[in-house]
Amino acid sequence: MECFPDQALVRLRSLVHDTYLHAENDGVGVSMNPHRAYLHTAWWVHRVRRDDRDYILLHSAAYGRYLALSRETETSRIYTGHHANLTVQSDYEATEQDDVLWEADTVTNVIVVMLHASHRDRLLSVSPSNTSAFRYALVVDSAYRVSCGSAAFWEQHATFRVLWRRIFYMRADNYGNIDSRSRRSYDLFSDSLWRLRDDLGRLLNEPIHRITLCTRAGSQGRLTPLIIDLPSNRHDMEIIVLTTMSPVDQTMTIKTLALILIVYTIAHMLTPAPVL
Repeated sequence: MECFPDQALVRLRSLVHDTYLHAENDGVGVSMNPHRAYLHTAWWVHRVRRDDRDYILLHSAAYGRYLALSRETETSRIYTGHHANLTVQSDYEATEQDDVLWEADTVTNVIVVMLHASHRDRLLSVSPSNTSAFRYALVVDSAYRVSCGSAAFWEQHATFRVLWRRIFYMRADNYGNIDSRSRRSYDLFSDSLWRLRDDLGRLLNEPIHRITLCTRAGSQGRLTPLIIDLPSNRHDMEIIVLTTMSPVDQTMTIKTLALILIVYTIAHMLTPAPVL
């Protein structure tokens, strides 16, 4: 599992279908997508240790939700000798929660087979037909430490608009410690990140340029910088509000820049050169 260092940014590509593990816009589904220059195909590595064993957790760079084992299974055997299991995006609420735990059986230094920790005969898959080995595709070095404030946000246009959702928000101090007593909620009648920032700035009586927003998928989940519009669903979301340019915000800025650099670089590589 050395190819999944903690806090690394990775993509998983099917060697059979040449497609990437993709977090769906609804914040729940997981699919395969042939386009790698896409934020939804990037996943942050979250390593945990339980009972003297190391496990891999993956949370979406888009929405922060964790890759989890679905209840839907495929009983037929495929060529690997493993069962196929579908996966979903889920919250990580309890320290003993095991549906988000994964292990990697190494084939080579870049090729792995992802197995669920509680059922090692269960392969990571999004449908019975595309169960296969996944290749560790890309890691952005966490040594990139460039400060750009919190202005680097992207606007995503969803295929349909949601009416409203409940937002639970909490304030964090300069070092990322979250005060649960500050937990408040309100109804957001939009999926726009800009509207969310404007609302929270007003509710907290702070200028929007002084706050940075992160999402957290469950009480045990890690903070994920929120840089695109919210998922296209009506599910409640938990938002952690940071002070811009605080130590914890600078850490989130590094993650944000890593995402921008990786997506921009890949998109630039895929753009055909102009014909002179």
